[in-house]
Amino acid sequence: MSEVKLAADVRNSFGKGAARSIRRENKVPGVIYGHGTEPVHVTLPGHELLLALRTPNVLLSLDLDGKTELAIPKAVQRDAIKGFLVHVDLLLVKKGEKVTVEVAVETEGDLAPGSFLVENVLNTLSVETEATHIPTSVTVSIAGLEAGAAILAKDIELPSGTTLATDPEAVVIQILSAQAEEPAAETEAEGAEA
Repeated sequence: MSEVKLAADVRNSFGKGAARSIRRENKVPGVIYGHGTEPVHVTLPGHELLLALRTPNVLLSLDLDGKTELAIPKAVQRDAIKGFLVHVDLLLVKKGEKVTVEVAVETEGDLAPGSFLVENVLNTLSVETEATHIPTSVTVSIAGLEAGAAILAKDIELPSGTTLATDPEAVVIQILSAQAEEPAAETEAEGAEA
């Protein structure tokens, strides 16, 4: 779990024109909410925020008017064509507080010999964990598995302090046998010659 420090400025101008003006200065408009407080509209440094958001579930330490606030990204809006950040919603968290987040599922190991395929039914798992110790991913071993094998959410070992929020019976990974199809052109050509 990485913690990134960013300087945030409270903003008082709203609307499309104000947001465009903020983005021209290479900054990103955003809002911070949570813990029953009024939402705070902020401006964040664009490049630093973009780099921080490359880490899934990053913990942001925001310097806001001399106070330090901890927050995690809740919603990130990007420009559909150019990919730059348009707006970000941040959720306030406290040390020791539990939050529900999506964590990436990664596989390791080699399947049993043969023609088998790995199907990732779920690419992420919903877990409840402490806000300052969010895992970046969970790793699942597929070593030696054959066709028909399935790994359920309850079978995945989670880091300590992390509990499963996804349905425990949900299939996360299943192993399929590779099936070769006969080329349609050859079978049609054989039927025409006869």
